[in-house]
Amino acid sequence: MKNLIEELRWRGLIQDIIPGTEEKLTKEPVTAYVGFDPTADSLHIGSLIPIVVLVHLQKFGHKPIALVGGATGMVGDPSGKSEERNLLSKEVLDKNVAAVKQQLSHFLNFNSDVPNAAELVNNFDWFQDITFLDFIRDAGKFISVNYMMAKDSVKKRLEGDNGMSFTEFTYQLIQGYDFYWLYQHKNCKLQFGGSDQWGNITTGTEFIRRKAGGEAFAFTCPLLTKSDGSKFGKSEKGNIWLDASKTSPYTFYQFWLNTADADAERFLKVFTFLTEKEISELAAQHKGNEHQRILQKKLAEELTCFVHSRQDYEFAVKASSILFNNDTAEILKQLNEEQLLQVMEGVPTVELEKSRLQEIDLVTLLAETKILPSKGEAKKMLAGGGIFVNKEKVEAIDEKLNAGRLLNNKYLLIQKGKKNYYLLKVV
Repeated sequence: MKNLIEELRWRGLIQDIIPGTEEKLTKEPVTAYVGFDPTADSLHIGSLIPIVVLVHLQKFGHKPIALVGGATGMVGDPSGKSEERNLLSKEVLDKNVAAVKQQLSHFLNFNSDVPNAAELVNNFDWFQDITFLDFIRDAGKFISVNYMMAKDSVKKRLEGDNGMSFTEFTYQLIQGYDFYWLYQHKNCKLQFGGSDQWGNITTGTEFIRRKAGGEAFAFTCPLLTKSDGSKFGKSEKGNIWLDASKTSPYTFYQFWLNTADADAERFLKVFTFLTEKEISELAAQHKGNEHQRILQKKLAEELTCFVHSRQDYEFAVKASSILFNNDTAEILKQLNEEQLLQVMEGVPTVELEKSRLQEIDLVTLLAETKILPSKGEAKKMLAGGGIFVNKEKVEAIDEKLNAGRLLNNKYLLIQKGKKNYYLLKVV
């Protein structure tokens, strides 16, 4: 077998590793799992690293298990958190679990005819029948309080002002039991996760050793930060979701396209399946031609195709040109309403009553909607050729608007100067 750990290491995806893990993975097919937290009804790009690692695992002949924490989601993981989380109801968690399961099936091969077919499991399925007394008898006695207190995630919380509830203190024991259950029922011998999970993961390997007398393996991936030290995965508008209805493929594409030069090559290694040679060649082309954004364009292409589709990527490229190129009037007319609103996300919207459309001239419209401060300024801008409607330059100062020019019978794109856009919506 090829060396999976070697592959992950050059990509910058290995931080901590239990001795013997690399040898185990090169010797035989291994069943491995990672957990996903169902605190929302979609995963976001913070979940891409575990997804990518699961795909690598399957490509290298190992069996991936994606665990969705229907039970652990009711408890809340204290790792990396400074205060107690709000706990979700079972109804909300069930909805979130179903959504996350559907998303994961987009990335992994779950075809049962394949020997290393991926599996989805929900830890609520085995925890729902375990009573509290059963758990403290069968699980609690195998891990000492001293061992649990020594974990960094616990220490940091206990030293803080808010402390830690018993609920969160038990989290590592519950996650440890997950690993034990999968070891016993699915022959799962490897767990991986983010580096903040090392304490929870090693509790699982210790639990397997003490309760089952078995040997288990683990590794963690570094938590990703940007070159400027800021947290990866957030934009000005919040999370970048994998669900197209929460973050449009166009916005998703734009996020990766705007990656800093200092991060682009590293992100290609982490998030794509391009070879080391392909990435090196791209980096060489990029050097000295940074204005062409070669690395960013490839990163945005690979990720948009991986998470969404080739069709979504092609639309995003076409849509990206609308606001930044001048010769895009025809492309603009081809967009349906959903696509148009994707492209115009973040563009200020102004409204006009339908009855006024036939009577109002462009000068009055620009002043009334505050696109320009006065009719005088509007006339001046129009005379200078600085106003475009639907990407076409307005040639006449006294130009009138008509319903025939509306995009999707409802919108006009008004451009002031080179970069200022307004979406006029007829209501």
